[in-house]
Amino acid sequence: MNNPLNTGTIIAAVVGLAVSQASAETAHIFWKDLRPATQAVAEDANLPMIAAKLPDHGETLSMSLQDKTIQLAGYALPVDRDGDLVYQFLLVPWTGACSHMPTPPPNQIVLVTPAHPYTMKEAYEPVAVTGVLKPGMEKSQLFILDGVLIVQSGYTVRKAEVASVDSVPDAVTLPVNSPWNFLNKKKN
Repeated sequence: MNNPLNTGTIIAAVVGLAVSQASAETAHIFWKDLRPATQAVAEDANLPMIAAKLPDHGETLSMSLQDKTIQLAGYALPVDRDGDLVYQFLLVPWTGACSHMPTPPPNQIVLVTPAHPYTMKEAYEPVAVTGVLKPGMEKSQLFILDGVLIVQSGYTVRKAEVASVDSVPDAVTLPVNSPWNFLNKKKN
C-alpha cells in the first residue's frame, strides 16, 4: 500500500541531500585564485595590478576552476541596466576599477549575468556571486562619464545567484591619501 507520508518524507530527504551536496560542491574562492601564482598582487591603489604592467597582459587564466561552481565576492559595476535593475555587470576586486582607476587585468574581472535581474543601489556595491565559472576572454562596453570603455574580462558566470554583502574579504584597500577613498565610505 502506498503511504503518502512516507513518499513525501523520502522526496524531502532526496531534495535535501541534493541541496546539501550542491552547496558542498561550491568552492568559495578569492581573487588570487583567478590569477597565476607567479603574478603580482595589487598591494594598494598606488601600484594596482593593471594589465599593461604584466608580461602576459593578465590574460593567463586559471583553468583549474573551469566549469566549477564558485562563490566570489567583489564589487559590481553595471554593464547592462535599466534603472536600478541590472542585467549584466563586471565583478571587480576594488572600488573604482575601470571607471575611476586603472582597469584590472582580464584575469581579475568576471562578467556576470544574474539568473534574475539584480536590484543595485549603487555602482561598486559589494556582492557575492555564485555560479559556474567559465574561463574565456569577453569584451564589454562600459559607459562611463567621459565616454565608452571596452573592458576585457577573463571569466564569465551566467545564471548567477547574486547576494549583497557587507564587505569583500580580499579587496584591495585604498591608501589613506587616495583621491578615491570616498568610494569605500559606508553610507549612513
